[in-house]
Amino acid sequence: MSALALSVLLSLVSAVAYAGGAILQERVAATTPEQRYAPLRRGTWWTAVALNGLGALLHVVALAYGPLSLVQPLGALTIVFALPMAALFVRRRAGATAWRGAIMATVGLAGLLSLTSASGEQSLDSAERVVLALATGGGVLVLMVVAHAVHRHPVVRSVLLACAAGAAFGIASVFTKTVAVDWEEGVAFGRQLPSLGVIAVLAAAGVLISQASYRGAGLAAPLSTVTVVNPVVAAAVGLTLFGETFRYGTMGTVLALGCGVVAAGGLILLTTERIARETSTAPEAGAAQAGAAEAGRLPSARVAPSAAVTSPGSQGSLTPSAPALPAPAPPVPAPAPVEPRFRSEAALPAVPSQLVPPVTAPTHHLVSHRRPRRRERIGS
Repeated sequence: MSALALSVLLSLVSAVAYAGGAILQERVAATTPEQRYAPLRRGTWWTAVALNGLGALLHVVALAYGPLSLVQPLGALTIVFALPMAALFVRRRAGATAWRGAIMATVGLAGLLSLTSASGEQSLDSAERVVLALATGGGVLVLMVVAHAVHRHPVVRSVLLACAAGAAFGIASVFTKTVAVDWEEGVAFGRQLPSLGVIAVLAAAGVLISQASYRGAGLAAPLSTVTVVNPVVAAAVGLTLFGETFRYGTMGTVLALGCGVVAAGGLILLTTERIARETSTAPEAGAAQAGAAEAGRLPSARVAPSAAVTSPGSQGSLTPSAPALPAPAPPVPAPAPVEPRFRSEAALPAVPSQLVPPVTAPTHHLVSHRRPRRRERIGS
């Protein structure tokens, strides 16, 4: 296998590893919303960290075998791999709008990176490293503060955190390149320790912030943002500090700007698609909750007053939780027909019921008084 083919293969496997790590991170964020940054007790999260580390290692090895103009655009395929993998493994299917946004972001990023032309190997002096590290730390903190200020909008908060994570990853790549150049030039290891410390801090911050960006915003929007912001920030530093340029002169610069607009449009499409989905599902969820609450209140409102009785050991205070409706009155049974006691009563004319009230009381005491009198008359 040639070196170019090996670099392409390693780049594709790296993109798949990054996609798998992002899917696991999103699942952890969905199942443990209270641990937004570092769910250390979840084995799934550590698996996601391992997959991200494997993707970074394979990406570095691919850069050793292939040119930057080929390896970097292939790394943008992470989001394209992540969507079908999420639908296959965790049943998270993306809509047509999400697919259009992901493809636009990937194509725009790939075109932008393919137009970047690297110059000779250069490094940063101590002053530039300090300024870059402080500027990156300040920018990441500002994005995090703004993200927490808009916590009522989960998608906007997620995109801001993803921008912070992508910036941290991009500047970590810049410092990694600087350390690699210093290592080739034979710089003492002690002088490289500050840069190695900055790489460790930025990489850890990127992992933790990206984990928080997946909470409540799905997979496509934060992953696309991290995937685009990371190389764009690194390319911007390369253009300003490392003397890198775009290919084909002015025409290449115009094409690069157009690719940047396409990538930004894809990110905006992903963000607005997620916001529209949340807006459409919010009224339905509110109506369902209102219906459930109303159904829960109805049985308690129909409790009869006799049911709200205090326990024997209580003080006799009665505090009903809801106003009790009056119990429906039981139906009054119709009076049973009275059988005639004597034949003479059956011959009597009928009397209207409205003149004589129905007799409902037992009449055995009347019978008991009449029988002795009749016996006396017979005896006499």
